[in-house]
Amino acid sequence: MLTDSPPGKGNLARFNESDRIGTLLLPPPAALLGPTHSIEAGMKTGKAQEVRVACEQFLPCLSRFHEVSPCGVRVLASRPLRIRENWSSELFGDYNPSTLAIRVWMRTAVKKDITSFGTFLSTLCHEYCHHLDFQHFKFPDSWHTRGFYERAAALYHYARGTPPKRLYWAPTSAGRWLIDWPRTNRG
Repeated sequence: MLTDSPPGKGNLARFNESDRIGTLLLPPPAALLGPTHSIEAGMKTGKAQEVRVACEQFLPCLSRFHEVSPCGVRVLASRPLRIRENWSSELFGDYNPSTLAIRVWMRTAVKKDITSFGTFLSTLCHEYCHHLDFQHFKFPDSWHTRGFYERAAALYHYARGTPPKRLYWAPTSAGRWLIDWPRTNRG
């Protein structure tokens, strides 16, 4: 995961604020574990409707806790695949701040296999954190900063009931940072 480049001076202070906020207050564990297990059970059926219903339990719980407007969710089939001459990319999810809507895809782009539960939940948490950036933190944009990734990881591990991992960062060019996965996974 690579952070965004810092924006121009007009939004730089807010970008840096997002970068500094590495924690996230979370509801009592019991509030998320049931909906999280329902998402996992829905993924095992392969039925988007069941996964969507479970997501519709998970997201309002978070929105109520953070005292923000609820966001909608659409669970879609195969991820969009973009292919160019030297690269390809898949879209796992997105968030639209004007409609307060999250879209997540539950099947891989090429083989159309069911996405792993961990990948799906991570994407859902990531997109919800975009929602929080606009609705809770009142940022004018939702940048992929180190703080953003830290907040998304905290939510993911909390919802999953797994121990949090400390993310280690390596600087790259143009003020961007990259997660050092070997070091992060070693702990």
